[in-house]
Amino acid sequence: MPKDLNVTILGAGSWGTTLAVHLDRKGCSVKLWEAFDDYAQILIETRVNEKYLPNTTIAPNIEITSVLENVIPEADVIVVAIPTQYVRNVFTSVKEKFDSIKAMIVSVSKGIEVKSLKRISEMTSEFYPDLDFVVLSGPSHAEEVSRRIPTSVVAASKNQEAAKIVQELFMDDYFRVYTNKDVVGVELGGSLKNVIALACGISDGLGFGDNSRAALITRGLAEMTRLAGALGADRKTLSGLAGVGDLIVTCNSEHSRNRRVGRAIGEGKTLTDILTHMNMIAEGVETSKSVKRLGEKLGVEMPICEQVYQVLFNHKDPHIAVRELMLRDPKEE
Repeated sequence: MPKDLNVTILGAGSWGTTLAVHLDRKGCSVKLWEAFDDYAQILIETRVNEKYLPNTTIAPNIEITSVLENVIPEADVIVVAIPTQYVRNVFTSVKEKFDSIKAMIVSVSKGIEVKSLKRISEMTSEFYPDLDFVVLSGPSHAEEVSRRIPTSVVAASKNQEAAKIVQELFMDDYFRVYTNKDVVGVELGGSLKNVIALACGISDGLGFGDNSRAALITRGLAEMTRLAGALGADRKTLSGLAGVGDLIVTCNSEHSRNRRVGRAIGEGKTLTDILTHMNMIAEGVETSKSVKRLGEKLGVEMPICEQVYQVLFNHKDPHIAVRELMLRDPKEE
């Protein structure tokens, strides 16, 4: 039964910590890996993740460590809760230390690697082509899941038995899990919505209102669906929890890091200053680089994502970006 599985969670940010606590409550044997030894020691001593999830207690039976050798060998399930741009480095370290691993890989990261334009599933296949891979995604802010607020997500895998194992492993009376076969669509939904959330935040920071945000969400979903389709996803997936569901919550919630970054940009702050003062990582910032390159490579028109990139990295005036979006050639919806 899934509750008897040994689960290792790589990444002790807000989401990794929340899932560790969640699975411990379900009776799993859980190990939580924190990349930095000094912060791992703080977590061990205080049993509170003050930096990322200050109002949640980490149960004493959750093993916390910064040593990969302590968490990888016995793992039946490895949950990847690391910011996307750091996943390759961690996978490389694991590969160097262990000739093989037996675990199922479950990704809860939401981004596209800038260097390779690969999703987490593609990076996993590069390092571990024979392992089962499941992506768990959907509208699921850690701050709410940690408080047991009802949440629904999707577990997608090419192997439906693996998806069902993850479904049973994570699901309970406040955390509902659906299964899906479309790994590409679920991964892209979770990644692309962060870029649109940056756009919504910029709009908020400029003082615009609900009309503007609704337009960005709706037309942003169209961009997400076009790119996902071009990459082989089932376009219907973007109409589900991992697509429009995650898009809505990320573009509207005060918990959304990406929306907060966008809003600060709209208010006139610089990206460098914003990121310098953030504890957490807003995945959409780096993913906007990947999305720009993918759109150009595949010939997919993504005007909102393009303007977000220009504002973030080419110092474009957000007011000019909005004007250019509004004055594009007239089209049918």
